[in-house]
Amino acid sequence: MRTVEAMKELGVKIENPERDTLIVYGTKGVLHAPGGDIDCGNSGTTMRLLAGILAAQPFRSRLIGDESLSRRPMKRVIDPLTKMGAKIKAEGGKDCPPLVIEGGNLTPIQYFSPIASAQVKSAILLAGLFAKGRTTVTEPVQSRDHTERMLSYFLIRPVKNELSVSIVGDQTPESRDFVVPGDISSAAFWLVAAAAQPGSHLLVKGVGLNETRTGILGVLLRMGAYVREVIEQDEGEVRGIVEIKGARLKGTEIRGKEIPNVIDELPILAVAAALAHGTTVIADAKELRVKETDRLKAIATNLHAMGANVSEKPDGLEIYGGFPLKGAKISSFGDHRIAMAFAIAGLFADGETIIQDVECVATSYPDFYKTLEQIMKEPRQPQTRVIGSLPPQSGEEKES
Repeated sequence: MRTVEAMKELGVKIENPERDTLIVYGTKGVLHAPGGDIDCGNSGTTMRLLAGILAAQPFRSRLIGDESLSRRPMKRVIDPLTKMGAKIKAEGGKDCPPLVIEGGNLTPIQYFSPIASAQVKSAILLAGLFAKGRTTVTEPVQSRDHTERMLSYFLIRPVKNELSVSIVGDQTPESRDFVVPGDISSAAFWLVAAAAQPGSHLLVKGVGLNETRTGILGVLLRMGAYVREVIEQDEGEVRGIVEIKGARLKGTEIRGKEIPNVIDELPILAVAAALAHGTTVIADAKELRVKETDRLKAIATNLHAMGANVSEKPDGLEIYGGFPLKGAKISSFGDHRIAMAFAIAGLFADGETIIQDVECVATSYPDFYKTLEQIMKEPRQPQTRVIGSLPPQSGEEKES
């Protein structure tokens, strides 16, 4: 919704006739100067991708965010967009928002990204649509490819060559209806809850099965859970059904090229590791320190509070699983994924778990606590409480 409001500010007509439907009237890339600041809220994706588009617009724009987003690094998109000819100033300390963008004519570049980041890659590719010539981004390992798939679906043809992707500017997307699948990063909490409970059985329907996002399924399979996926639709974004059967989990290693594929799922996978038998090593995940909070520190702090044996490393965690979890008072640190991950941990803990400051969950999964309450109605479940105002619920329940 932050993106919707931003595009409206830039002169794009968007209608929302139903809760889950948007009708967008394209402008062939011609946008209007906003009347004021564009508020990206908590969404780093919104800010970074908009920066790519606004870098090519012949006007000044200013992107702001909430307190959490205002601490997130933007140098990773400022540098390549500046090389393309945009003028971008980060008004916050350490290259953090707000971002002031003076856009204009862009030139294509060949950019070797120091990190594997779909947001960085997407910002450059979207800017490349407005540059005359070929723009190429090369990553150290494969990141998510949602943008490349989207561009192809709208009949823009990016060229993929191993770890590089290129786009030729001056192309105009064709309007087509697009179905956004369910978010596997949101489904991940229920996948782990089922996987860690021997004898459980869960079906998640209509979920995205893009192969650059399904790393969590491979991790749970290695840990001993039964995992099956069925692809039902592969045009645009791949989606289908995931089936999970629970088991006594065992430790594993998560590192290297697998990390970009599971970066958002690492908090809940850390909970799975605490419930598993043996040691789990998470490495090469320094990126977690610059998310909505320092997630490595937040995970370690909360797991310690619940009685788990965990060692925090500069780029990851070592979790020695199998110790019983105990109820505790847990801070979300203002991070939606931390709040949801430890709500799931509370289901397996002995005694009451209190999650503080849960308003942040609404940024990605407003119905999370409604679903959690339904699960907790089952017999023999420990109690988890959430502290803070919950978002209002609306709309029909959807099968999951």
